Amino acid sequence: MKTGLKGLIKEVRACSVCKEYLPLGPRPILSLSTSCRVMIIGQAPGTKVHGSGIPWDDASGERLRVWMGIDRGVFYDSSLIGIMPMGFCYPGKGKGGDMPPRPECAPLWHSKLLDHCPNVRLTLLIGQYSQSYYLKDRRKGTLTETVKAYDEYMPDFIPLVHPSPRNQIWLKKNPWFEKRLVPILRKRIKGALKS
Repeated sequence: MKTGLKGLIKEVRACSVCKEYLPLGPRPILSLSTSCRVMIIGQAPGTKVHGSGIPWDDASGERLRVWMGIDRGVFYDSSLIGIMPMGFCYPGKGKGGDMPPRPECAPLWHSKLLDHCPNVRLTLLIGQYSQSYYLKDRRKGTLTETVKAYDEYMPDFIPLVHPSPRNQIWLKKNPWFEKRLVPILRKRIKGALKS
């Protein structure tokens, strides 16, 4: 029997495949529907998002919404915007921030979930993990080079740097990102969300 998207999301939310590695325990966080037109594939939830259960419910999410040119209402409307991180649960603290997303999630769940989202017109690949997974050998040598080559991946993908406050230095060193890419991102989001 084929599982519909609601059943599949229920399965994902009940997933405990890597629970022994999760310091705060499993709490898979995602938001999507069969009608979503923009898919956001980020890294993994942080502690604040783990606590609230709401994806991108932090300073990174605020900056991402500014970059996209949309408000919280549109961002959290799963009929328009799908949110599916590379790792669905908070992975724990590492040396320079959070640990990488758990490697089990994307191979286990992404293609099954995406099969139920036929209306996706644009996918935002936020950070090196999603870019590596989805762009494979089309990815450049560094994240900066990949993001700079954004036009090579359109119309399907736009690679982005993570909107974390930790990336403030990167943004200062790369003013082209907010001058050139953000206006293109907003235009593509607007086009993808049109009925």
